[in-house]
Amino acid sequence: MIGIEDCLFEAMSIPGALGAILVDHASGTAVATRGQPDPERSASGLSEAFRATQVGLALSSPSGTVRIDDMIITTDQSYQLIKTMETPFDGPLLICVRLDLARANLGLARHRLQSISRQLIAS
Repeated sequence: MIGIEDCLFEAMSIPGALGAILVDHASGTAVATRGQPDPERSASGLSEAFRATQVGLALSSPSGTVRIDDMIITTDQSYQLIKTMETPFDGPLLICVRLDLARANLGLARHRLQSISRQLIAS
């Protein structure tokens, strides 16, 4: 069991982490952040990118629905790792970690973020 601040502290301890943000997916607002220069803008953009991907995948799915566990977005400057969390108290949350291209290990980062999200949900 960890709290929100501990969650972000743990996310920032992932090798190559440059920033971390916890986003209320329903409203697109930042719940908490570390290392993000403009938290509200980041939260809105990440939430919208996730929503657009989910809708696009659902449209191309034979069943018409899809559940995204996590997403990796590669830019020219970093990786964005986005993990969904269903919480009983606040609805759907996204935890997003921005990772350095040269220093990050995506397999390790995904594993660590899954563990962190499980611990936060158990709180």
